[in-house]
Amino acid sequence: MQHPVGPPLPPPHRPGHGPAAGWSPAAQHQGPPQQQGPPHPGPHQGAAPVPPPPAAPGFTGPPPGPVPPPHQHVPPHPDTTGHVPLPPGGPVAVPSTPAAPDPSGTTLAVLLIGPAGAGKTSVAKYWADHRRVPTAHISLDDVREWVRSGFADPQSGWNDHSEAQYRLARRTCGFAARNFLANGISCILDDAVFPDRPVVGLGGWKRHVGPGLLPVVLLPGLEIVLERNAERSGNRRLTDEEVARIHGRMAGWYGSGLPIIDNSQLDVAQTAQVLDEVLARSIASPPSW
Repeated sequence: MQHPVGPPLPPPHRPGHGPAAGWSPAAQHQGPPQQQGPPHPGPHQGAAPVPPPPAAPGFTGPPPGPVPPPHQHVPPHPDTTGHVPLPPGGPVAVPSTPAAPDPSGTTLAVLLIGPAGAGKTSVAKYWADHRRVPTAHISLDDVREWVRSGFADPQSGWNDHSEAQYRLARRTCGFAARNFLANGISCILDDAVFPDRPVVGLGGWKRHVGPGLLPVVLLPGLEIVLERNAERSGNRRLTDEEVARIHGRMAGWYGSGLPIIDNSQLDVAQTAQVLDEVLARSIASPPSW
C-alpha cells in the first residue's frame, strides 16, 4: 500500500534497462546535496534514449507528443459569451414624440386589454412577429399557468388564492417587460384588466412596468367573444354566462379615455394594422390613466 506522504516510488525496473527516463533518485532525495559526477554528455554522446514501455492490451491512448501543462483556470474575457453585461430594467418611461410617429420601428411597451375571446393573444403574437424591431410577447395567462400544482383555476372563481397568484404573475410580467425594454426589446402584454376592479386594474401594471406603458382595449361584440370562447379548451374556456358577464364589465372602458378597437369585423392582420395606427396616436399624445 502506498502512503500519501514521502517521495514517489520509482517506476518498475525492466530487465536489460536502466531506470526509466525522466526519473532521478537524486531529484527525489530530500537530504543535503551530494557531490555531482562529471558533466552530462552532449546531445551526441552517451547511450541511446530508452523507449517508453508498450501500452497495455486494449488501451488506446492519445497519440504521442508533448505532455500538455496542467489545466489552469483562466477567467473569461468580459466580452465573451456568458459575460455580456445587461442594463438593469427600470420603470419604462414615456416614449419620445418623433415628428412622424412610426410604431413599427419604435421600442414600445404595450398592454392589450380585453375580455376572454377578444383575440388578445392572437393579435399580440401577430403584432410582435411583424415588427421591424425586436419585440417580445408576454401573456399574463401563460405566466399564471407556470404554477402547476396548486394552480388557482379561474373557473373556480375569484378568491384570495387566485388574487395572490394573479398579483404574482403581474409582477413577474412587469419585471420581464422592464428588462426587455432596458435592453432594446419592445414588449406587448395582454391581460383581462377590469375597469371596475382596483385589484385587477391598471394601477398595478403602471406600477410594475412604468408610466410609458401604452394601454389599448380590444373589445369586439358579445357574439364574437362567445364564438371564440367556444373554440377554447381546458381552463381557458369559460361558461357563456361568465363570458357575457366579463364582456359587460369591459364596456366600462368606454368613456375612460383609453383607445378602444372593435375588431368584430377584422381579422388578426387587420387588427394589428389598426393597433399600429392607435399606437401612433398614443405616442403623439399619450393617454392619461
